[in-house]
Amino acid sequence: MDKKATGIVAYITIFGWLVAYFAGDRENARFHLNQGLVVDLAFLAIGIMAGIPFGIVRALAALLDIVVVVFCIMGIIYAAQDQEKEIPLLGSFKILK
Repeated sequence: MDKKATGIVAYITIFGWLVAYFAGDRENARFHLNQGLVVDLAFLAIGIMAGIPFGIVRALAALLDIVVVVFCIMGIIYAAQDQEKEIPLLGSFKILK
């Protein structure tokens, strides 16, 4: 996969991220691989939070889930336009170096 395709696939679930990491252009798409991993970890954290049996926490988790989906779509758009813009709130986290 080229840089653009790797960046796009990196945002599509953790399985997409794994495909992008192992089959894609790792060096040139490192920025979007990092952003995609941060989004996937946010989804994981929200999923854990949704398991807490309190109504307000589940409502908050549902709202946060929508917000992270919007961030994911923004990341896909940035990758498709070949831009290295950070997604809001989560973009400053660096996991891959």
